[in-house]
Amino acid sequence: MATHYQRALIGDESLTPTSSAGLTFPFGDRAPQPGELLTVAPGIRWWRVPMSGPLKHVNGLILDDGDGLLAIDTGTASPRSTEAWNAILDGPLAGQRITRILCTHMHPDHIGLAGWLARRFDDAPILMTRTEWLMARMLSSDSRDEVPPEQIAFWRACGWSPEQIASAEKGGFARFGKMIARLPLGFTRIRDGETLSIGGSDWEVVVGSGHSPEHACLLDRERRILIAGDQVLPRISSNVSLHVNEPGADPLGEWLDSIARFRLLPDDLLVLPGHGDPFHGLHARLDALATEHRDRLDTLAAHIETPRRAADCFPQLFRRPIGPDVIGMATGEALAHLRHLEATGRARREDRDGVWWYSRA
Repeated sequence: MATHYQRALIGDESLTPTSSAGLTFPFGDRAPQPGELLTVAPGIRWWRVPMSGPLKHVNGLILDDGDGLLAIDTGTASPRSTEAWNAILDGPLAGQRITRILCTHMHPDHIGLAGWLARRFDDAPILMTRTEWLMARMLSSDSRDEVPPEQIAFWRACGWSPEQIASAEKGGFARFGKMIARLPLGFTRIRDGETLSIGGSDWEVVVGSGHSPEHACLLDRERRILIAGDQVLPRISSNVSLHVNEPGADPLGEWLDSIARFRLLPDDLLVLPGHGDPFHGLHARLDALATEHRDRLDTLAAHIETPRRAADCFPQLFRRPIGPDVIGMATGEALAHLRHLEATGRARREDRDGVWWYSRA
């Protein structure tokens, strides 16, 4: 079981569903069945990699790529995901070779089996942005089970009770590496604005931030297709959290900036998300995401008229009870919103004996 801190890093999304008004779903209720690849455009096949947890699967894509195939996102290093890969490699992909692997970002549901797949196909290169690759390498190299003092201090600063901290400590700390297959030492870097040639089509790399630090999406302008990963999801909002490894960051500010940037893309794109169904209506979805986060910020700004800790803000942000299974993710999201209020001059933070209290500026 992952620690609460790590759970917010591994692909779990928002604690509440969000509006999908204005979207259309060209495949309706048709989704790939286990072991099936569904063609969504010439040379692009969609399948669902099963995994444990509330999301139940991650969307994988298989693109024709010259004499081979490009695989995008892989599922976790788990028996369920591995069995699903073996089923399609021995079934609809039998006799074909995966020659490149692209991971949109470093969360284990997207990178988990990349190393395993690379080794199965004679060290096929893994394509990622540099920050995502380095984050994955860093987290997977930490083998400590004992929770470090900095993490405990961070939980306390957020308003966790001694009982909540003790419960989290029992879960251990360094589990990220157990959720991904061993990565190779090297990778192939992709950059924002770069054009990748895949199967005779040109795909522009479009990078977003907030959910993860340097998340890569792929845009085929000619065919009007966006491979969006977790940067734009149709029915849930990707988790945006502040973590102990960079407590002074403003991930929600980066997320809102990315939404504004993606709003400049054409509205008629077929969006292929990392979770959920392909959809049309990019601008409507981005507008809904921005509005929902700004509404949360306004609610939170009113709530901290009286000084509050991050743990005191859960009822204002989430529509579900916050128990031990999601307290880490809820804390990260609450902190991200409070930190953005602070960064934009709407809140101030005071450290009282190691506990952070936020109040309106």
